[in-house]
Amino acid sequence: MSSIRINNQIKSAELRVIGAEDENLGVLTFGEAIKQAMEKGLDLIEISPNAKPPVAKIMDYGKFLYEQSKKKKKAAAAGHKTETKALQIKVGTGEHDLSLKAKKISEWLAEGHRVKLELYLVGRLKGLDKKFLRERMDRLLNLVTTEYKLAEDFKASPKGFTIIVEKS
Repeated sequence: MSSIRINNQIKSAELRVIGAEDENLGVLTFGEAIKQAMEKGLDLIEISPNAKPPVAKIMDYGKFLYEQSKKKKKAAAAGHKTETKALQIKVGTGEHDLSLKAKKISEWLAEGHRVKLELYLVGRLKGLDKKFLRERMDRLLNLVTTEYKLAEDFKASPKGFTIIVEKS
C-alpha cells in the first residue's frame, strides 16, 4: 500500500480526476485537483500512476484502503486451492466405518478437493485376487453421495491399491 500516493505526495502536474461520486472531472492541474479535494474534506488519491496523464480520485483515504482490502480478500477466496485428500481402508473394514468414510469423501468432493482412496494391504493380503480387492474399493465408492469421476483408476501402489476420484 505504500506505493499509493495521496495529496501532496503526487508529483504529476496534470491529472485525470474522478470525483467523489465517480463522475469524470476531466484533466485538471494538480493545484485545481487538490483544491477540489480539500473543499470536500476528502483526499486526492493517485489510483493509476502509469496512465498518461495519471488518474487520481477524490475520496476518503480510509475508505479507499478498506475497499482495497475487500478486493484482496475476495480475490484470495476466489483462488481456492484444491488439495488431494487421502483416505485409507483395509480389506476387513466394516460397513459402518465405510459409511462414515464415504460421508467424509462426499464432503471433500463437495468442497472441490480430489480424494485418494487407498486399500491398505499387509502381509499375505497382497496376494489376494485383484478382482476381489477391486470389489472392496467399490463397496466404499457405492456409498459416496456426491457425483464424482475417476481421475486415476484402480492401480497398484506401494501400500496396496489406490483410486483417485474428483468432482464431476
